[in-house]
Amino acid sequence: MAGPVYAVRLSRGAEEDLEALSDHVAQHRPAGEAAALLDAILEEVGTLERFPHRGAVPDELAGLGLRNFRQRLVPPCRLIWRVIGNEVFVLAIAETRRDMQALLERRLLGR
Repeated sequence: MAGPVYAVRLSRGAEEDLEALSDHVAQHRPAGEAAALLDAILEEVGTLERFPHRGAVPDELAGLGLRNFRQRLVPPCRLIWRVIGNEVFVLAIAETRRDMQALLERRLLGR
């Protein structure tokens, strides 16, 4: 028996992250790598329809007492999302080299 299906939504910031990441990889890597990375990220995002509660709590948010966010790695990126009701909101898709503390505070806490 299948479980519930969640609606997955990308925030404006996550959409911008994805576009910038794709452009960056396309400019600095062999032709197929940008498409392969984009496919891997979108595949992972698609799995959130069925398995939105998997993944670890990002350390940067756990340190602030925020434990209702999740993350998964799609090297060299991290996907960060939050489940609210029957919806999954992907909030960030960023390279692991970025200052995630600053990015998350800015996106999620408006700092």
